[in-house]
Amino acid sequence: MREIEMPGKYDPTAVEAGRYDKWLQDKRFAPSENKKARPYSIVIPPPNVTGKLHLGHAWDTTLQDIIIRQKRMQGFDTVWIPGMDHAGIATQAKVEQRLAEQNISRYDLGRDKFVDQVWDWKNEYADTIKSQWSKLGLSLDYDRERFTLDDGLSAAVKKVFVTLYEKDLIYRGEYIINWDPKARTALSDIEVIYKDIEGAFYHVKYPFTDGTTLDGKDYIEIATTRPETMFGDVAVAVNPKDERYQDIIGKTIKVPLVDREIPVIADEYVEMDFGTGMVKITPAHDPNDFEVGNRHDLERINTMNEDGSMNNRAGKYAGMDRDDARKAIVNDLTDAGWMLKVEPYTHSVGHSERTGVPVEARLSTQWFVKMKPLAEQSLAMQKTEDRVDFYPPRFENTFTNWMENIHDWVISRQLWWGHQIPAWYHKETGEIYVGEDAPSDLENWEQETDVLDTWFSSALWPFSTMGWPDTEAPDFKRYFPTNTLVTGYDIIFFWVARMMFQSKEFTGRRPFQNVLIHGLIRDEQGRKMSKSLGNGIDPMDVIEKYGADALRWFLANGSTPGLDVRFSYTKMDAAWNFINKIWNASRYVIMNLDDDTEVKIPAKTDLTLADKWILSRLNQTIATVNQNFDKFEFGEAGRTLYNFIWNDFADWYIEMTKETLNGDDDQAKQNVQQVLAYVLDQTLRLLHPIMPFVTEEIWLTMPHVGDSLTSAEFPTANDQLDDQKAEADFKRLVDLITAVRNIRTEANAPMSTLIDVMVQTSDEELMQIIKTNSDYINRFVKPKQLVVSAEVKAPQLAMTKVITGAEVIVPLAELINLDDEIIRLENEAKKFQGEVKRAQGKLKNEKFVNSAPEKVVLAEREKLADWESKFATTNERLMELKAAK
Repeated sequence: MREIEMPGKYDPTAVEAGRYDKWLQDKRFAPSENKKARPYSIVIPPPNVTGKLHLGHAWDTTLQDIIIRQKRMQGFDTVWIPGMDHAGIATQAKVEQRLAEQNISRYDLGRDKFVDQVWDWKNEYADTIKSQWSKLGLSLDYDRERFTLDDGLSAAVKKVFVTLYEKDLIYRGEYIINWDPKARTALSDIEVIYKDIEGAFYHVKYPFTDGTTLDGKDYIEIATTRPETMFGDVAVAVNPKDERYQDIIGKTIKVPLVDREIPVIADEYVEMDFGTGMVKITPAHDPNDFEVGNRHDLERINTMNEDGSMNNRAGKYAGMDRDDARKAIVNDLTDAGWMLKVEPYTHSVGHSERTGVPVEARLSTQWFVKMKPLAEQSLAMQKTEDRVDFYPPRFENTFTNWMENIHDWVISRQLWWGHQIPAWYHKETGEIYVGEDAPSDLENWEQETDVLDTWFSSALWPFSTMGWPDTEAPDFKRYFPTNTLVTGYDIIFFWVARMMFQSKEFTGRRPFQNVLIHGLIRDEQGRKMSKSLGNGIDPMDVIEKYGADALRWFLANGSTPGLDVRFSYTKMDAAWNFINKIWNASRYVIMNLDDDTEVKIPAKTDLTLADKWILSRLNQTIATVNQNFDKFEFGEAGRTLYNFIWNDFADWYIEMTKETLNGDDDQAKQNVQQVLAYVLDQTLRLLHPIMPFVTEEIWLTMPHVGDSLTSAEFPTANDQLDDQKAEADFKRLVDLITAVRNIRTEANAPMSTLIDVMVQTSDEELMQIIKTNSDYINRFVKPKQLVVSAEVKAPQLAMTKVITGAEVIVPLAELINLDDEIIRLENEAKKFQGEVKRAQGKLKNEKFVNSAPEKVVLAEREKLADWESKFATTNERLMELKAAK
């Protein structure tokens, strides 16, 4: 045995130490710059600089790394661009929270000094994220790293904003928007999460001003869940077709507590069969009321400040927090006799995705993008060859439905951290100037203080990171459009759709060819991981215990496009055990190679049945892995690799080589060494995209050509290695060995116990297989005597197993109980009979026989014949034993 530096147990810490730095030092992740090679590019979904990466990030980036590593090995000119997102509202909220712990607000610092604080935060957490990327082994090209607030992306953002403005696709106007009173900024519709909360319907009297009565009452009854907004009421509306209220349309009523008169109007927006069929109209605090107000030219009364407190339009409640004001108003309405009843009510309330507080529908002047023409353009693109392919395809429906029902996008945010909107207001005339550069007479202008929504810059990520708006930039010309985007289904609206319409608008092309959608990482019970549940898992803790390769294997092997995955430490144990199996199998192989062993396949005439079988199984594994990688079915690829490595290679082939490696035939030994080296080499290459650290370590220890697996050629299927006959013959050999092993187990006869083995068969082919491979049978079965003949007769006290074309008999007179063997055979016969009935039923089904491919029907007929033979043989033996009692 060779002396090699491979410990007897897999140690991920030792294996991974220094490896990533070596890859970076050797520029392993840079593009090949081979202009004849096809380019393949991925841009990383930029993580927010708000904290550490979580398991979802680890999953997302692992899948990308698998893709880019395989493509690099396949000879593509690859680039994977890293970067991070400034994450406006989320990052600003984190920094404000940190300052609040020191009793400092952003207003104490002022804009410039506060932004300096956020840059410090960004630098701190960017370093943390990069260290986590390195721990995961991500093959990123750091020379191309970008940030959504760097100079290049800022130039792209300005270009896009100005162009859309000049096309009249960006406008400024006063509208109802979602308002976060904690962050004091506007939110887009998809930054609002709806939660059911316990509230109430407050039924309030609104009295007529002129003595009018309705159903004998001098007031109308209005139900509201938000009495604090009543100071913004400007009308009460009824449906014009509602016969109950025809006589009061045009009348006036008073708003309780403020005695302001408002009219009763008619508008088809009101649903006649909901509640009383009368609703109060508050245009400054409800988007539907805003539309009604526009139709009837009603005043817009905003009753709240930016922080959610009541303003001076709320009278004596001014300055009170909205929740405190509601309680006070309810008490005052009750005391004054205006409250009719309070009815408990559970309703869905929008909450800010970032700060978690209930949002307000608030009248505000904001900047918007007209979405309809951009959406239509993207939908049209999906009907061309330049379409984006979704994996799984069902998620294209999610994209399409959202685009078909799109609303204008509010892009301004009342923050200090972000891309400041390139618009200026003239100090005297109020004129608006929009441009990529500031006005020449800047002293006469004031720049818009709002910044752009984070997603405005993120939407440009696939092409702005490539050097756009410089369309002659080398990376843009070479690598755009990108090939594959990997992301979760939860940001199809936020990000995927926006990248698609911005890319089509500004480059005329799709941003990426494929978008692979994965699910969420959940805990063992299927719950979403969250701080509130305390069930979050830090991927760095997992790597510390199991290694990056084990985590990557779990994330890849549990991966089915579009579906969630459950994390468990039991699965991590299994992942580590699998790598340990690979380690030990590899260690055995390498120890049994000579220093001059070549990694090649010997001449076909020198191959044994086992050699031909393992090479055929390897070839099918290569084909299946490539097919599944192409479909992004990494879980299926992983299962194929697992079965081949654990079952075929380690449990069978390696065991079968031991006889030759310990024998005296030097040529046979050399042949086996070459096959072992070749199979191990190809297997490590197949595994490398998923578990790069351990495969590199093993590959560099064994005979190899090249400096690193990162650029070694990825295996491709070779039709000449497919050997169906060898696979069929080997299966018969395995069936025989397995049958004897099972008999030993059932008879409690250990391998040290010598047994006779008799094979009753008239199948000449099987006889030849057994004769040619008697060495394997001797090693795995340990027979005292092996008899193969058509004339074999089973003694009365023996155990038997039926295999295809033969009956395996082990005389064990001293070890078995006749009654127990009869029961076992009865169970066997029942199983075979069930298979016969199933196959017969299938073949009696005319639909199956007539519509299934001829090859499938023929295979089913062959199965039936096999099961019938096994049933008949087992039944015959059963009758013999029963007769002997």
